[in-house]
Amino acid sequence: MDIGVDLGTANVLVYVKGRGIVLQEPSVVAINKDTGKVIAVGSEARRMLGRTPGNIVATRPLRDGVIADYEVTEKMLRYFINKADARRLFFRPRVMVCIPSGVTGVEERAVRQATLQAGARSAYVIEEPLAAALGAGLDISEPSGTMVVDIGGGTTDVAVLSLGGIVCSQSLRVGGDKFDEAIVRYVRREFNLAIGERTGEEIKIEAGTAYPNGTSEKVFEIKGRDLVTGLPRAVKITSLQIYEAIKETLEAVVGAVKEVLENTPPELSADIVNKGIVMTGGGACLHGMDRLISKETGLPVYIADDPLCCVARGTGRALGMLNVLSRDYKVRGQLPGGQ
Repeated sequence: MDIGVDLGTANVLVYVKGRGIVLQEPSVVAINKDTGKVIAVGSEARRMLGRTPGNIVATRPLRDGVIADYEVTEKMLRYFINKADARRLFFRPRVMVCIPSGVTGVEERAVRQATLQAGARSAYVIEEPLAAALGAGLDISEPSGTMVVDIGGGTTDVAVLSLGGIVCSQSLRVGGDKFDEAIVRYVRREFNLAIGERTGEEIKIEAGTAYPNGTSEKVFEIKGRDLVTGLPRAVKITSLQIYEAIKETLEAVVGAVKEVLENTPPELSADIVNKGIVMTGGGACLHGMDRLISKETGLPVYIADDPLCCVARGTGRALGMLNVLSRDYKVRGQLPGGQ
């Protein structure tokens, strides 16, 4: 059985060949510090974030798109592969994992090794912009330019693709997590209120905007601990204030898009003017994100269908093209027969 894994900073999605996406869970693991035993993984562990007793710690083993805790990542991958029912009797699956386009060789090897240790027969890696384009249903095999912006939890990958490969790209260690952290800092500074990253994410989803227009102003009530009195308190925050909080992070994403456009060959630039930019990843769901990039670049911007699942679906499509992709060095990994 072949499976594809979108090993994201915020969520892990598992694609099983012939069955589609069978699993979508947060990248969180809860561990008992005294025994080292895994207590919960995924959604159950996410509910424990910031709410655990002293002997239990709920952690996210991936940060900024790469492995921060190797052992915990291996345990998490093993759990998800087993939960997806991808290991049957003595047969171990071939696994393809997505990585940001800017990872180092050491980080790439860590992902492959963790996948093999988790029970894979052979492990392959594919760069996220390539997987996102395949998952969005784009034809990247033609000699024509296609631009993809994938905004994930830990990284933003911007790439121009042509003839089945990446012509120019930029990987930024900025994503949904940085938006959450910016909101937490803003609330702390403006309201003297301490909140957790999980609350920051809820604020972003419910009332966040990347392109305030004044007509759809939203108000969200947040609860936290008063930094002056130490007592619980509730305040209200508007979508305009949230925009001010994440404005600097948004500028970094727009800057990466502009930089890739500046480095794109002229012929491919003409294609992008006609086709526009395709957005994938959870960050594409932030209200007004497509309008912001369209305004800053002057190009049409489209959000892919089901942007959260594009990368995972792309790994599934790539598994069916493994021989071609391996031959052309678009996918790197351990090939059958130890080649």
